[in-house]
Amino acid sequence: MSFFISDALAQGAEGGTAGTLELILPLVLMFGIFYFLLIRPQQKKAKEHKNMVGALSKGDEIITNGGLLAKISDVDDNFLTCTISDKVEVKIQRHAVSSVLPKGTIKNL
Repeated sequence: MSFFISDALAQGAEGGTAGTLELILPLVLMFGIFYFLLIRPQQKKAKEHKNMVGALSKGDEIITNGGLLAKISDVDDNFLTCTISDKVEVKIQRHAVSSVLPKGTIKNL
């Protein structure tokens, strides 16, 4: 058993820099893969959502994260007043908007 340990120590003493590079390179590659497959698309999606929420205006038809289909009747800094049906209005937070629908979608449903 001792001859395995001495071989391993002797091999490590010869090429210390190559061993370090071989250990670091897979970690760098994994981080690069995670960045391009997970982190970057999520940041892009968050930026698009922020721009969409910032561009909301009166008269836009939206879908909320809870699934409500509504038309915006008033816009505030943090809240939107939305009309769900005749004489039924609700207040929702701006960031709770999931998507903006094309004009006239509510009438077609």
